[in-house]
Amino acid sequence: MGWNSWNAFGDAVDERVVRETGEAMVSSGLASLGYEYVVIDDCWSDQAGRDGDGRLVADPVRFPNGLKSLADSMHDLGLKVGIYSDAAEHTCGGCPGSLGFETGDAELWASWGIDYLKYDYCGAPGDRAAAEERYGRMGEALRATGRDFLYSICEWGGRDPHAWGPDVGGHMWRVSGDVFDSWVDVWVPEHETYGIGVDTSIDIAAGLHDHGGPGGWNDLDMLVVGLRGAGRIPGPGLSFLEYQTQMSMWCMAASPLMIGCDLRTLDDDTAALLTNPEVLGVNQDRFGRPAWRVRRGGGCEVWRRPLADGSVAMALVNRGSSGRDVTLQIADTGLSGGRKAVRDLWAGTEVTEFVSESTFRVQPHQTLMFKISD
Repeated sequence: MGWNSWNAFGDAVDERVVRETGEAMVSSGLASLGYEYVVIDDCWSDQAGRDGDGRLVADPVRFPNGLKSLADSMHDLGLKVGIYSDAAEHTCGGCPGSLGFETGDAELWASWGIDYLKYDYCGAPGDRAAAEERYGRMGEALRATGRDFLYSICEWGGRDPHAWGPDVGGHMWRVSGDVFDSWVDVWVPEHETYGIGVDTSIDIAAGLHDHGGPGGWNDLDMLVVGLRGAGRIPGPGLSFLEYQTQMSMWCMAASPLMIGCDLRTLDDDTAALLTNPEVLGVNQDRFGRPAWRVRRGGGCEVWRRPLADGSVAMALVNRGSSGRDVTLQIADTGLSGGRKAVRDLWAGTEVTEFVSESTFRVQPHQTLMFKISD
């Protein structure tokens, strides 16, 4: 759990933004809920290249005090700091990549006190063997430093990283292309950029519930919650209920939660979505098994995620364009027969009890989350 700079700031990220974001993460209470990583995405380094010793150099204008000083300030706040690179000669934004420099870059980041690496795949070969080799090389370099890195593999899911991510040292792996601030998929001709919408992400999550768990997680990409069409990634923005659906399904799927909006101007609606402790409890449940889709029909779906205490989290998702009544059946829960307690996690209230079934109204693009227990 944490924050990543790209969705809100793109190539304009700088030292002030990162410092103020870390302070906001603490003052807003997000840090106390488990959000701990502040990740600086692409374009932090000097595009002119490496120094005379082959070392990466932070952009001297946007990061005048360097990355070690910035990492120290995050640690002083009780947070951890992340960095970005690419498994090729250049990053997606045209900065120096780490291909051929894995050992030196890992040692440099360790000396700065970096805790997290997001490792992208722009400019790299398309085959799976090359991806495994390049990610494995960086994984070995990170382990050799002796520092505890969280290693985030970002090759967008095209080479089945869920199948080999743990073998190369990965702790999380992207399973899709970039998620834009949109319900539907978006093509942006002027940037020749294609991104998927939150609706498409739901289907991607449905095929991955047998993968991921403690020690390694399917990454559905960063949250667009709270961007409202104003970030550096394309998209018209989502409604409150659509943002709620992204948060709900990321938690059900056990995806890492990396906030993408500007935390310095956090509004009440966005804060309510990011800070609900019972919803976050599903995401962070120690059993760690991702949810799966147990039933679908009429544009609506029922998802189930077993929890460590023997209860189950259930999600009722309406992907259609009109409100629908969705019936939750005892068979959907996987629990034995008998009376069940139903807790609405977004409302934080006990809503009903049922023996065989209970029906709920779900608005268009809304997701209801419940905890069902005996």
